[in-house]
Amino acid sequence: MTGTGPAAQEIDTTRPHPARVYDWFLGGKDNYPVDEELGRRIAAIDGGAPRAALANRAFMRRATRALAAQGVRQFLDIGTGIPTEPNLHQIAQSVTPDARVVYVDNDPIVLAHASALLRGTPEGVTEYVQADARDPRAILDRAAGVLDLDRPVALSLIALLHFVADQDGAHDLVATLVDALAPGSCLVLSTMTADFEPENVRRGIAAYAAGGVTLVARSHGEVGAFFEGLDLLEPGIVSVAHWRPEEDPDPTEPVSLYGAVGVKPAR
Repeated sequence: MTGTGPAAQEIDTTRPHPARVYDWFLGGKDNYPVDEELGRRIAAIDGGAPRAALANRAFMRRATRALAAQGVRQFLDIGTGIPTEPNLHQIAQSVTPDARVVYVDNDPIVLAHASALLRGTPEGVTEYVQADARDPRAILDRAAGVLDLDRPVALSLIALLHFVADQDGAHDLVATLVDALAPGSCLVLSTMTADFEPENVRRGIAAYAAGGVTLVARSHGEVGAFFEGLDLLEPGIVSVAHWRPEEDPDPTEPVSLYGAVGVKPAR
């Protein structure tokens, strides 16, 4: 694993961190009281937040499994967050044991746990890269040490882009990454929306803001802009709970995250 040494000494336990709040929503134990406090505050305001976290995780697993079954052998997961089993490499390598997976994050606590928990199959490769999601060229440079970027790669941006505003380069970030990948590569993306529960989402954004975390909710059309030039797999851009569900989702409990998978066509 890359970058687990000195960085692990820089964990800030005085401020909540999105990855650790997400871990708390998922029932994990790799978080601190400040993260639990913000998580409880958000859940009290928006009771759907923990449900959305679970649905988002399930979307990642279904999308990864579907792409591995279609022959994708390389995966680049940016904004990994704290490892929560089953993680992306476990899903991919359960379908194709020789899959190569690169995780990217810059949170010291994620780095510390990654070195201990991210273990793949003997045939495959599971590696961790320390980098900021807002520096896509550095990510590509480091990932190229593990992945063959001349062959298809599944790029996962799961619950990441709602932390990056358009004016802060969200579209440039995605375009730079996708442009560097070979035809046949895929973009797997999920991000927050206020299309389904506008008031709940507004309150949730305010709660995160009070904890020092900025969130951006995007409409269906705004999410679609990230997939410009890509061929969307069925069922297109939908709530993560409705992307190829294994069982019918509860229609009375909407999940305010859009999810989709797009394929880069041949030039």
